[in-house]
Amino acid sequence: MDFDGVDLVPLDADAVGLVQRELKGGLDDSGIVYLWNCIAALDKIVSLINEEYCASSFAKLRTMAQVAAAPRLSGCLAVLPTS
Repeated sequence: MDFDGVDLVPLDADAVGLVQRELKGGLDDSGIVYLWNCIAALDKIVSLINEEYCASSFAKLRTMAQVAAAPRLSGCLAVLPTS
């Protein structure tokens, strides 16, 4: 299933896997950046999903990912490319 160029199946799998890895021992800085990219994609698509259960599920995934990634925001900022 695709919304605005975002494929939900790999997004779901990637976000869940990254959250699990962060909670079990921590991601490196590039993993945190990837997790924040997943969060950005979730921000983009949640409002576009017109099926209530699916939208709710992805909104919960977004919240879970934000909570897992928030303490490591400084690591993400350290490796973001500059324009």
